[in-house]
Amino acid sequence: MSRYRPPAKPMSAYITPEGEAALKAELHQLWKVERPEVTQQVSDAAALGDRSENAEYIYGKKRLREIDRRVRYLRKRLDVLNVVSELPSDTSKVFFGAWVELYRSDGATVKYRLVGPDEIDPAKHYISIDSVLGRALLGKHLDDEVSIQTPSGMHYYEITGVSYSAQEVT
Repeated sequence: MSRYRPPAKPMSAYITPEGEAALKAELHQLWKVERPEVTQQVSDAAALGDRSENAEYIYGKKRLREIDRRVRYLRKRLDVLNVVSELPSDTSKVFFGAWVELYRSDGATVKYRLVGPDEIDPAKHYISIDSVLGRALLGKHLDDEVSIQTPSGMHYYEITGVSYSAQEVT
């Protein structure tokens, strides 16, 4: 059995201004708040003596590695991201940052916002433009029908609203 894994598909490099602010806030929290606290805890644990059986020391070093890994990722990712803050020229079409109201074939109405892969949040109904549904919606107009193939079968949607503000969908 081979250990080879194909490289991951590159993620889109788009982000909303709110998403960029959230990533910068996370980076600041990790680097300026959490890392100094954990470093102090590791230093205090190391001063207690035998490090091989010191759980606080071992856990602290592990947590420092996790923080450093995430900080490295955030710094690299923030360097390549393009912040999309302007509205598209045709706001009747679905593009990045749009709120889209969909009528599903089962009779339910759902509302999603197309965002970058770094901002996905099911609780807020944010879906990635790289997702199957996100790719299918890009460039569509009001009243267009969209069908997507998923492992559970075909799903059909009709676009009933497109907006670039969270307050209302037209």
